[in-house]
Amino acid sequence: MRSRGCLFLILGALACLNIFLVKADDPYRFFTWTVTYGTASPLGFPQRVILINGQFPGPRIDSVTNDNILVNVFNKLDQPFLLTWNGIKQRKNSWQDGVLGTNCPIPPNSNYTYKFQTKDQIGSFTYFPSTLMHRAAGAFGGFNINQRSVIAIPYRIPDGDFTLLVGDWYKTDHKRLQQVLDSGKKLPFPDGLLINGRTKDSIFTGDQGKTYKFRISNVGLSTSFNFRIQGHNMTLIEVEGSHTLQTPYSTLDVHPGQSFTVLVKLNQAPKDYFIVATTRFTKTTLTATAVLRYSNSRTKASEPLPPPPTGQIRWSMLQARTIRWNLTANAARPNPQGSYHYGQIKITKTLILANSAGMINKKQRYAVNRVSHVNPDTPLKLADYFNIPGVFNLNTIKTSPSNGPPFLGTSVISATLHDFFEIVFQNNESIMQSWHLDGNDYWVVGFGDGQWTPDMRKRYNLVDAVTRHTTQVYPKSWTAILVSLDNKGMWNLRSTHWGRQYLGQQLYLKVWNDEKSIYTENDPPQNALLCGKAKGRHL
Repeated sequence: MRSRGCLFLILGALACLNIFLVKADDPYRFFTWTVTYGTASPLGFPQRVILINGQFPGPRIDSVTNDNILVNVFNKLDQPFLLTWNGIKQRKNSWQDGVLGTNCPIPPNSNYTYKFQTKDQIGSFTYFPSTLMHRAAGAFGGFNINQRSVIAIPYRIPDGDFTLLVGDWYKTDHKRLQQVLDSGKKLPFPDGLLINGRTKDSIFTGDQGKTYKFRISNVGLSTSFNFRIQGHNMTLIEVEGSHTLQTPYSTLDVHPGQSFTVLVKLNQAPKDYFIVATTRFTKTTLTATAVLRYSNSRTKASEPLPPPPTGQIRWSMLQARTIRWNLTANAARPNPQGSYHYGQIKITKTLILANSAGMINKKQRYAVNRVSHVNPDTPLKLADYFNIPGVFNLNTIKTSPSNGPPFLGTSVISATLHDFFEIVFQNNESIMQSWHLDGNDYWVVGFGDGQWTPDMRKRYNLVDAVTRHTTQVYPKSWTAILVSLDNKGMWNLRSTHWGRQYLGQQLYLKVWNDEKSIYTENDPPQNALLCGKAKGRHL
């Protein structure tokens, strides 16, 4: 009897544990998206765009920290297609990153289900197509991650939440733009600037006296913009997943691939006010407007529009330095963000990456440290997993610039899991640059003019530099970042100027250790698409 009683107690305890585990499981959010061509008129006349579930821009994802996201994507285009999740860290899971170095594209009239978790993240992010020039046709959208109820945030819950997707736009069809690049030419200057798919007339309504969250993202192909709201200040609260010091701004520069979150209090007379975005550092200025409408407004917005800043590169760099990390705020976990003292960690390797524009075989190409990246038919992640030879070579790209003409190659740099890298982006050209790293965020510790030298480390902010996934690099200047490579996988480091990325200005970081364990990296998904030299193999 005693042994039977013990058995019942054990079974009961196991049952309770099972119930606890089920209840403790993070929520699942399911999406079914159909990707098609359609017609929209973003610049005032009909043109072909890419729709998701008939929407342009695509549907917004609203989630909570640690949610499990499943997105079943049906590709009804006439070309292979992939989506990438800009700023979602994909912890231990580069299998779901959605770029050609990690995933086979979804063939026409086929589908693939992305499965990933918004692990330990809070903030404003985006998604967009990573294949060919599909990004120039749409299929982009907002991806918002809210905090769990048990996590305090360093500001009062706002009274509303608006997502603003701002970016340059072309009249030219995306296939024609691809032909321009394939023929060896540069992309022309864009034809317009859009806010949520329109040049004007998007309306955001709120009540007088209340405070609203504005999530502002640059989803364009290449152009920085300045953002402002007529008659209102903006309080910056978050940048790409990091709480910032709550600094007021009347105007903000936002570069390709970046996202900012601000609070705006409706504390003016009840009427309509213009929301304005204008291109920066361009000979021709493109403008898009929207409307902030007080719910009790009886007066339409009136010009003049609030002007952009009079300062140019120097002004923008000084503004960038004012964006600081909030060291006393909780992150996605209940601990202060500043408890990890990045400024005291020993650097294990320094990469100095110089972008360049050059001709290869009489065609325009773009390179990093002389190598113009070419995506092989077999994704790098699959080649690495199956030990397929001949797909990439870790000696192709060097870790610092060298003299000589650019050449075609597949660029992969090796790193050991938990390495702490210093990466310097050296921009010797006369245009703005912007760089993004998948799978990680990083501390932007320094901006400077001219050539970077080791002596520039004396200028680094090693106390409260903001962490983010995309940073600008000013003309004839450098930007330095520090990154803890604690996420095992194959991660894309790319120019966010999409024509440059398409023509070779990107590379991959292989973050690796020899331990085969689900504690350091997920197994490949059973539904993984196999292509190139991986076709016909078994997971």
